[in-house]
Amino acid sequence: MLEINQIRTQTEAVVAGLERKYMADAATRINQILEADEQKRALQSQSDQLKSKVNGLSREIGEDMKSGRTAEAQAKKEEVARLKSEDSGCSDRLDQLEQALHQMLVQLPNLPHDLVPPGRTPDDNLEVHRWGSISPGGEGVLPHWELTKTHGLIDFEEGVKVTGAGFPVYKGAGARLQRALINFFLDRNTAAGYLEIQPPILVNEASGFGTGQLPDKEGQMYFVGEDKLYLAPTAEVPVTNLYRDTLWKSSDLPIKNTAYTPCFRREAGSYGKDVRGLNRLHQFDKVEIVQITLPEQSEQALNEMCRHVGSLIEALELPHRMIRLCGGDMSFASALTYDFEVWSRGQDRWLEVSSVSNFRTFQTNRLKVRYRDEDGKNQLAHSLNGSALALPRIVAALLEHHQTGNSIRIPAALVPYTGFDSIGGQ
Repeated sequence: MLEINQIRTQTEAVVAGLERKYMADAATRINQILEADEQKRALQSQSDQLKSKVNGLSREIGEDMKSGRTAEAQAKKEEVARLKSEDSGCSDRLDQLEQALHQMLVQLPNLPHDLVPPGRTPDDNLEVHRWGSISPGGEGVLPHWELTKTHGLIDFEEGVKVTGAGFPVYKGAGARLQRALINFFLDRNTAAGYLEIQPPILVNEASGFGTGQLPDKEGQMYFVGEDKLYLAPTAEVPVTNLYRDTLWKSSDLPIKNTAYTPCFRREAGSYGKDVRGLNRLHQFDKVEIVQITLPEQSEQALNEMCRHVGSLIEALELPHRMIRLCGGDMSFASALTYDFEVWSRGQDRWLEVSSVSNFRTFQTNRLKVRYRDEDGKNQLAHSLNGSALALPRIVAALLEHHQTGNSIRIPAALVPYTGFDSIGGQ
C-alpha cells in the first residue's frame, strides 16, 4: 500500500508512476484520495480542538465547584455536554472518511522502479541476461507430456479422475524427481544463508491482504468458506506474514527465509497450449526465498537473489534468460521484477520458472513491518521474494532438454538427490 505522505508530497511522481502501470484514471483517483485526506485532517483538527475545549472547561468546572460558583459550573457542564455531542458526530464522520480513504489506497498498485521499462505486454519486457545455448526441437524431440507418459513419470488422466484438470499424479521416478528437486533447492538456499521455514499452507484474510493478494487476486485463490481461509498461492504469503506487526533493530536485518509448500491457484481463464501438461497447474510444488531488509539494502538484495536463482538453473544445466518486466506486465504489488525463463526444446519456446521481486515498502506498509533507525524513529522495512524454484516448468524443461534417444539424463548436481543418473534407456 502506498504511503499517504508520499502521495501528499510527491503527487506528480505518484501519478506518473501509476500511469506507467497503466492505471488510466490515476490522476482522478489520486485527486479523490487527496480530497478525502484533506477532509480527514480538517475533521481531525476540529475534533482535537473540541477535546481541548472540553478539557479546559472540565478544569474550570472543578475550580468553580470548589469556590461555590455552582451556576457557572452548571452552565459549563451544559457546554461540555454540547461539545462532546459535537465531537461524537465529528468522530463518526472521521471514522467513515478513514475507511473510505483506506479503501481507495488499497486499490492502488505499487509504483514502478525507475529501471522498469515502459510497455503493456510481455513483448515489451527487456532481456538483461542469457545463459547457455538454446537448441530448437525437431524430429525425435518430444514435449514433456509425451516423455512423462512414455516413462511412466506423471499421470494427468488419473489426476482428473481424483480431482480435476491441473492436478497431476506423480509416480515412481517422477515422484522421486519432485522430492529430489525440492531438497536440492532447499539445501542450496540454506547454504546461501536462508533459514528454512515450514509454514502453514492455509492463510487468513489478513495474510492475503498483507502481501497484496487481496483484494487484487481474490478470484485466483481457493477459498475455504466455512473457515474463511485461503489455500496459499505461494509460500511468500505465510512466510512474509510471519513478520506482520513487528519492530526490529537495524542490526537484525536482513532476515532471509526459504520455504517449500504446495501452491494452489485457480488460474481462471487459462486455456490453449499454455495449460498443456505441466505448463499451468492448479496445484504445484515451489520453493520460495523471502527477504526483509533495510531500504538501502533492498536493491543489492534483489541482485543477490537473482544471481542465486540463476545459479540454481545453471546447476540443472538448463539454458535460460533473465527478463526485466515492463510496467504493464508487473504484478500489483511489485516495484521491480525479474523473470527467469528456461528454454523448452519440446515446445520451442521459453517457460517462466521464477519471478524475483522487490516490493519496497508496499507490503511492509500493509503488514506494519518496521525497524528503528539510528535516530530512534520507526521506519518501514523493505520486502522481497523469489521462486527458487517453481517445479512444474523446471521439470518440463529438464525432461525435454536432457532427453537423449530413449532416455533422460539427470544433471550431475541432482544425482545425489535422485539416486539415479538417468530415466529409461535400460
